[in-house]
Amino acid sequence: MSEDVKRREGERESRRQRIPKIFFKPKPVKVGDELEVTVSEVSRRGDGLIRVEGYVIFIPNTKQGDTVKIRITQIRPNYAVAQVI
Repeated sequence: MSEDVKRREGERESRRQRIPKIFFKPKPVKVGDELEVTVSEVSRRGDGLIRVEGYVIFIPNTKQGDTVKIRITQIRPNYAVAQVI
């Protein structure tokens, strides 16, 4: 094998998948939190969307301008899902 091929194979073996820092960043909300919010945007799927300290929260069955009381139901590394209560 040539030096280049050996070097590329070694690079593949030694590479580690990096975990984005967002996975470890504390979230501004937690499951069960209740908030009163005004929907500021609509997602591509048509769900209402708000941002809390830059963290995205999706609220199904709402539209831009709605003021609703929500409960956080799911937390993901870069977004959360809430339901209207």
